[in-house]
Amino acid sequence: MRIIYLTAFVLLFTTGACKQNATADNTNNASTNTEPAIDSDSSATTDKAGAVILFEEEKHDFGNVIQGEKVFYSFKFKNTGVADLIISTARGSCGCTVPTYPRRPIKPGAEGKIDVVFNSENLNGISQKTITVLTNSTPNGIKTLTIKSNVITPETKTQ
Repeated sequence: MRIIYLTAFVLLFTTGACKQNATADNTNNASTNTEPAIDSDSSATTDKAGAVILFEEEKHDFGNVIQGEKVFYSFKFKNTGVADLIISTARGSCGCTVPTYPRRPIKPGAEGKIDVVFNSENLNGISQKTITVLTNSTPNGIKTLTIKSNVITPETKTQ
């Protein structure tokens, strides 16, 4: 009996989705809009989609860092969308990477930053960490920022 209900539900759902797409296609074809068609991969479509977060850069290399040193970097961004941008959370991939982010909505056209502190204590060699940022941005509300460094041990003083 469950199989019958499940099958009926799936058929009903897919039929409704197909009809909805057909209606949308007919509406687009009947339109007398004089604007040129925009490619779906074009960034021009994002300006109508809500909030859009655009980082100046998503990766930063600190270069050589002396073990135990704390280094800072600010990932700057802009809300290029038409709705308020809300950052739900920003989390480092480990306890040595601590981000700080704006808690208030970022208005369209406004800029902000995510500050990152990297603590190189107890690390050695090449280190790459990520910061995962969850937002209401479209088309994908998840951004991954990356920091990289080469942690070197301080030279031991000889007497």
